[in-house]
Amino acid sequence: MTPDRTGSAQDLLAFYAEAGVDALVGENPVDRFAAAEPAAPVARIARAPAPPDSAAISRAVIAAPPPTDEAAIDARAAAKAANSLDELRAILAKFDGCALKATATQLVFADGNPEARLMFVGEAPGRDEDIEGLPFVGRSGKLLDRMLAAIGMNRTSVYIANIVPWRPPGNRTPTPQESQICLPFILRQIELADPDILVCLGGPSAQTLLGMKDGITKTRGRWFTFDTGKREIRAMPTFHPAFLLRSPLQKRFAWRDFLAVKKALDQQ
Repeated sequence: MTPDRTGSAQDLLAFYAEAGVDALVGENPVDRFAAAEPAAPVARIARAPAPPDSAAISRAVIAAPPPTDEAAIDARAAAKAANSLDELRAILAKFDGCALKATATQLVFADGNPEARLMFVGEAPGRDEDIEGLPFVGRSGKLLDRMLAAIGMNRTSVYIANIVPWRPPGNRTPTPQESQICLPFILRQIELADPDILVCLGGPSAQTLLGMKDGITKTRGRWFTFDTGKREIRAMPTFHPAFLLRSPLQKRFAWRDFLAVKKALDQQ
């Protein structure tokens, strides 16, 4: 039986695309396992070293992100300067302190209603979000939409963002350094949106925003206090929709959390 080489090639290309491979480095394939042919001897002629390419050096300096501590300081100053969500978005679009910006397609700032009483914050955008420029639009986003509909809400009645606004290559987890650099921006975003209730989607979001040490299984469904910068509001961690897609039996706990959030909104 002849193997389906076309289908295998398509599956491999789909895997590469999901992993963040979106560019070729050469037109011809290279066998990295083949034995290298011995190079022909070359007569060595002493030459004066070529002067450095100042333009190339300048490009390299511009492309290199600043050290983490310096980038975090710059991020705090930049975030503090924003007086509105539109200004914050514009400032983030120009910020070069996070290396993820260089590998992402575009900034993924927020979705929904910035005046909503309920705000959700996840960890980082994925492939679909990177393409569309909106958070939670892939499979996990569709699940979040269904969960919202189950409590009588939708994206016009909530505000959605992420700790990190750029997609990490291959959908990997953001490093602690990347999260710390982006932290001042999401804190300012929460302050400017000023919701009544904050929901942290997933352990990394809860750990970053609420300082949780325990895992999401122990902290989900519990109420915490979050200082927006203007006032203290109620905050609750719950499971990330992506986790629920992998562990559907946990959906019943997330359902309880969403019911508790809806009840708290109705009582305020």
